[in-house]
Amino acid sequence: MNRYFAIVPAAGSGSRMGAERPKQYLPLAGRPLIWHALATLCAVPEVERVVVVISAEDEWWVAHDWSCFDGRLQVLRAGGATRAETVRNALRELGDDLAPEDWVLVHDAARACLARHHVEVLLETLADDPVGGLLAQPVADTLKRSDETGRVQQTVSRESMWQAQTPQMFRAGLLIRALDEKPGVTDEAGAVEACGLAPKLVPADATNFKVTYPQDLALAELILHSRSF
Repeated sequence: MNRYFAIVPAAGSGSRMGAERPKQYLPLAGRPLIWHALATLCAVPEVERVVVVISAEDEWWVAHDWSCFDGRLQVLRAGGATRAETVRNALRELGDDLAPEDWVLVHDAARACLARHHVEVLLETLADDPVGGLLAQPVADTLKRSDETGRVQQTVSRESMWQAQTPQMFRAGLLIRALDEKPGVTDEAGAVEACGLAPKLVPADATNFKVTYPQDLALAELILHSRSF
């Protein structure tokens, strides 16, 4: 039987938010921003454990109550300098708890509007996939490449273009090998691609967006509020 583990790297500072605390702890709909993604992942029965990876110096985690997750949540103070390093540290800490064939879902803490059906579609689509894959959304807008002065240099075809999201889901053994060999990548799919494999794109929607700038909080709150009715 397939076993599923989720890793949520949360060791970053979210500097583009310009806030006095890390982005993952900013208030959103009455909770810390990261709480919403954790709640969704913990609500998926197939996910055996949700592992949050914070920095060793994190002083905000203990200021919040996480008891509602009832033992499904594991916290590791093993954050690295990059996302790839943080995820690799978590995989190393989990050690023998993870078999090479176990599935690992890596999710951005800032994608607060992840819905349970997003995760369920990902699990169902990739259950028997030989590589793994990621949630993604087909690009709908016209793409422009700029020059160094900020003027349009080229219009880029959006045909077959996708915007990567998370979770990104791969077998533990493959993910460990990929991150060991390609530590400079920006996401797990990039590491797997660099090993010569082709992750599968699983269609998602725009609600699973990454909170990056201050104005994104208002949009995320609207989406979360709409789901409460």
